[in-house]
Amino acid sequence: MLDDFLIRAALAGIGLSLATGPLGAFVLWRRMAYFGDATAHAAILGVALSFAFTAPVYAGTLATALAMALAVTALARRGHAMDAALGVLAHTALAAGLLAASFIAGLRVDLSAYLFGDILSVTRSDIFVIWAGGACVAGLLLWRWQALLTATVNEELAQAAGIRPDRERLVLTLALALTVAVAIKIVGALLIASMLVIPAAAARGFARSPEVMAALATLAGVLATLGGLFASLRFDTPAGPSIVAAAAVLFALSLTRARSRRGG
Repeated sequence: MLDDFLIRAALAGIGLSLATGPLGAFVLWRRMAYFGDATAHAAILGVALSFAFTAPVYAGTLATALAMALAVTALARRGHAMDAALGVLAHTALAAGLLAASFIAGLRVDLSAYLFGDILSVTRSDIFVIWAGGACVAGLLLWRWQALLTATVNEELAQAAGIRPDRERLVLTLALALTVAVAIKIVGALLIASMLVIPAAAARGFARSPEVMAALATLAGVLATLGGLFASLRFDTPAGPSIVAAAAVLFALSLTRARSRRGG
């Protein structure tokens, strides 16, 4: 019989995969991996501010991640190089969060849990938040699926079809901020981008359509969660990094299959 905390951890990881699967596909298609990384780094500032103002951590991380995403988007619209804006804001927000935490008197929370995740400590209320957030992200992407795909493939074609590419970018920005807020306790700020990118990259070699890729990316996230938790229990390794490592194994297997298909 599995321990109760392992069941909670598995449920949390599966709920997160509902969001990271389809969203990760768009992150790859739009080459937004660094954008997701920067948004996740900013979440640490949100954690520190949440403790400073005794606010819920999920609310603080969501607000800060959303502010970061909107700030980067605004800078890009004004002609600033996207990679430079992401680099400056991401590392500044991460440093500011760690510095802010050092000034909070009586803070007894180890921020490393929010940097690298602590999925084994999730509570039943955390599971509710994670599943609600994952369902909201999945529902939002499903609702805007065709418009998002069209805007991703060709923005001029999207405009001709009456679709506003800037609105679809905002949808992805909102989805990314919500995913970061949900994921920070599971895999941590430093590993969130990995769970967005690696399962989707593993699924790409097997997919025949965008919809299949999104579904397979979700499945890969679930398998990585279960495999990482098993490895963590078996080898006494940190759960968050173990989940990411399991996802990397799935990606390596996908590369092997792709090479065998080309050879055949």
